[in-house]
Amino acid sequence: MEEMKVLLRNRGKIDPISASEYRATGGYEALRRALEMDGAEIIEELKRSGLRGRGGAGFPTYRKMEFAYQAPGEVKYIVCNADEGEPGTNKDRILLSTDPCAIFEGMAIAGKAVNAHTGFIYLRAEYSYLMPILEAAIESSVRENCLGKDILGSGFDFEIKLRSGAGAYVCGEETALFESIEGRRGEPRFRPPFPGFKGLFGKPTVLNNVETLANIPPIFRHGADWYRSIGTETSPGTKLFTVCGNAAKRGVFEFPMGINLKELIYDVCGGVEDGRQLLAVQTGGASGAIINADQIDMKLDIDSVSASGGRLGCGTILVIDDRNCIIDIVRNNLDFFRDESCGKCTPCREGGTRLYQLISKIAKGKGGIRDLDTIMDLAETMRLTALCGLGHSTAVPVTTSIQNFRSAYLSHIDKDYCPICSQTGGEYYDSFDD
Repeated sequence: MEEMKVLLRNRGKIDPISASEYRATGGYEALRRALEMDGAEIIEELKRSGLRGRGGAGFPTYRKMEFAYQAPGEVKYIVCNADEGEPGTNKDRILLSTDPCAIFEGMAIAGKAVNAHTGFIYLRAEYSYLMPILEAAIESSVRENCLGKDILGSGFDFEIKLRSGAGAYVCGEETALFESIEGRRGEPRFRPPFPGFKGLFGKPTVLNNVETLANIPPIFRHGADWYRSIGTETSPGTKLFTVCGNAAKRGVFEFPMGINLKELIYDVCGGVEDGRQLLAVQTGGASGAIINADQIDMKLDIDSVSASGGRLGCGTILVIDDRNCIIDIVRNNLDFFRDESCGKCTPCREGGTRLYQLISKIAKGKGGIRDLDTIMDLAETMRLTALCGLGHSTAVPVTTSIQNFRSAYLSHIDKDYCPICSQTGGEYYDSFDD
């Protein structure tokens, strides 16, 4: 199965810090077209394209711009979320390191749509090596008159500033990201007000992740109808998938929305490494649903994955073979989330720790049936009451694993350890923290 490279079209083909090479491939022509349109026309084009966010819930991209466009005020901002803290996810890193000007172009078009003249790229701390690449690409784009003052002779000004995080996963949440840029501890804000009306520095703000912004130039270069012809009716366009774990072939791949998960694993990635049996797949990263091998015949688009109880999110596909224990996978996820909680809200701060304790108890063979009921109740409480997405999504791998691998949990509860756990004689689990 051959990839459809829309976002990865320039990967390995141009010097990423050269705006002139980017322009030679048709780069910044979409911006030139957008500069001839007014804000309402740009937003309408995005609405017709059907572009939805590529980082989380799949919110319509035009709606975010519409909010900021309608908000009063002369100062507005465009923010690119390049925090990419989801374990196993590398798609934004690929885009930023191989074709950064595409992200700049998307940001500038968004700026023209809402009359914002300043954009910020918030880069995760672990990507510090990308900072020189982005700085050089910005300088090159300014020299080419594609950023800065009077871009492309249009009279419109747009500058991009870089900011680095400090390694906090929670800063992938938009309002925590704003707090970090403003120099404060990265903690989510209470909403309303929403960012479109009061965001960064208290001004109307449009925030999108790297992949979403990279989709904007192709839409304005080829047209909304062309974009609509790719993918599914409710999830148009292509998607970057980071396949990791026990797949025979791992990496970042680009396919139209709606590709079948089973085909992605077996036809594109060669199945499970070392000829092992597939045990499970986690879609959407560490915060995604864990499904069993019988459930992988499904479309990978925003709505289909949501219907399975998870989310497409960042597009990470974790392949899990039969050498792993599902209980251990879930426990590892929870260990990450409890450590990354900012602690501002009780449901996430206390709930994440309590979930980890309960799962560890079951893993040791010390749990009971009532613990499963407690876990499900606690997970639902976190989903409904946590302040931000970190608390909401912590529960997803837990609840879906219990639903789809209940027999594994019962084996541990009955102290009849699964084949993987029994190899350690339980010693591994006795080392867990309570």
